[in-house]
Amino acid sequence: MVCGVKTLGQFIIEKQADFPYAKGELSRLLRDIAIAAKIVNREVNKAGLVDILGDIGTTNIQGEEQKKLDVYANEQFIAALTSGGECCIVATEEENEIIHIESPVSQNAKYIVCIDPLDGSSNTDVNVAVGTIFSIYRRKSIDGKASLTDVLQKGTQQVAAGYIIYGSSTMLVYTTGKGVNGFTLDPSIGEFCLSHAEMKMPEVGYLYSINEGNYVHFPDGVKKYLKYCQVEDDATNRPYTSRYIGSMVGDIHRNLIKGGIYIYPTTSKSPSGKLRLLYECNPMAFIIEQAGGKASTGFERILDIEPTELHQRVPIFIGSKTMVEKAEEMMMIYTGAPKILNGKVEAQLENLGIVGGID
Repeated sequence: MVCGVKTLGQFIIEKQADFPYAKGELSRLLRDIAIAAKIVNREVNKAGLVDILGDIGTTNIQGEEQKKLDVYANEQFIAALTSGGECCIVATEEENEIIHIESPVSQNAKYIVCIDPLDGSSNTDVNVAVGTIFSIYRRKSIDGKASLTDVLQKGTQQVAAGYIIYGSSTMLVYTTGKGVNGFTLDPSIGEFCLSHAEMKMPEVGYLYSINEGNYVHFPDGVKKYLKYCQVEDDATNRPYTSRYIGSMVGDIHRNLIKGGIYIYPTTSKSPSGKLRLLYECNPMAFIIEQAGGKASTGFERILDIEPTELHQRVPIFIGSKTMVEKAEEMMMIYTGAPKILNGKVEAQLENLGIVGGID
């Protein structure tokens, strides 16, 4: 690739005027994330040649086996955000609690970063695309040390969000609420270059992405929607094509470009959903909405959810607008709107076979 277009750094500086309240901090923060992404990309690309593939024998707060690359990516992003000085708190999938950045240069930092350092890391052993997802908020508190309250903000409060996909080429896709732009890493010069300007998701797609191995555990609304996707109908270009990588970044990136829906619903095993609100669903929902798509729990807009926990999980239906709306229709008809118990979604007893509310 010949980098005859704008670099990420040039683009960010040009767009700085979109944020009159900022004095360059957000621009520097985005560049810090891009630098760490280049380092992680280098290690992902050579992972098979060095001893950073496979498990390290520990689990993260989610109870998931940690991969060596997970830990490496986590360290790199924390290091970059610490040295950059624009971030006061990092919330990451790999850490039990929020991380306070207390370096001298971060004393007046205004931003919170929520990040999944390496989404889909189980795919690295088989050389399939993985990614990083990040979300940026302005801290709400004015005095004293920033706290968890500053992190627990609705998705509508995001000032920026993005993902990096490490695949056949490495791309950084991000939004600041002014549309979505994609940048491809040119390895010959080590720069992300604007390659996908003003990305738009097709309103109607033909791909659906879901782990159908969990079919028996899905709510009836999801089962009915999958049958709808598989029935032939020339008027709606069905049957749709099933494509599932097992990496949220990889699946959503493909669907963003080609048109489609990605679904990770509640199941009898995961009655609250499995994907995390703050550093997976909110940033992806922000990006997809800015590209003209839609993101929902099946009943409500993802970005309107009031977070109550750092590692809160939610179901997600995200992608082309008409596809998500059809899935929502099926959920409402065949599953019914969820009840709320103590501020949390109560399992659909008749469809999931679960007795009582969610702990």
